Amino acid sequence: MSDFLLTQIINYGAPILGAIVFIGAMGVPFPGTLIVIAAGAFAKQGLLTWYTTGLISLTCVVAGDSLSYAMGHFVREPVLRRFQDSPKWIQAESAFNRWGGMSVFWTRFLITGIAVPVNLIAGTSGFGFRRFFLYDLVGEGIWIFGYGGLGYLFGTQWEAVSELLSNVSGLALGLVILAIGIWLAKNWLKAIEVRKTKIPEV
Repeated sequence: MSDFLLTQIINYGAPILGAIVFIGAMGVPFPGTLIVIAAGAFAKQGLLTWYTTGLISLTCVVAGDSLSYAMGHFVREPVLRRFQDSPKWIQAESAFNRWGGMSVFWTRFLITGIAVPVNLIAGTSGFGFRRFFLYDLVGEGIWIFGYGGLGYLFGTQWEAVSELLSNVSGLALGLVILAIGIWLAKNWLKAIEVRKTKIPEV
C-alpha cells in the first residue's frame, strides 16, 4: 500500500498527497506520517514543489479534520452508538477530558493513533469549532512542515527517520495511556477515601 501511494504521489504530485491526508484525517488507516516524510524527500529531489505541496497538504488535512469534527457535532447520537465503547474512543475521551484543546494539538503529530476519535469527541462534546480549528491548524502545520521538513533535510535517509518517529509516537501513546490510567486510579482511590470518611446518617 505504501509503495503504491508513494508512486502515485511521484506521478501526480501534490493533489494526490492532499487527497491522501484528507482521507486519512477521516479515519482511513493510511501511513500518513511516512508519506509526509517521503514527500519532503521527494521535494528535495525536485519531484515536488515544497511550499505548494505543503500548503495543499495542510489545507486538505485540516479540511478532513474539520469534517470529522462536524460529523461528531451534527451526527452525535449515531457516532456515540458506533464508537463510544471502542478502546481508542475511551483513550481519546480520557485525554480530551483532561487536556481539552491541547489533546487536539498533540494528536495531530505525536499521538496520531487517537487523532480521529479526538476530532469526533470534540464535535460531540460541544467544544467550540474556532478553538478546535486553531489547535488543529497549528498541530497539523507542525506535522506537515515539521515532518516533511525532516524528510527534506535527510533526503534519502527518510525511511530511517520515519521508523524513528513511529517508535517515538508509539512510546508517546503508551505514556499517555499510562498517565490516564494513573489519573483514573488516583480519582478512584480518592473517591473510596471520601466514602470511608463520611459519617453515617442516623
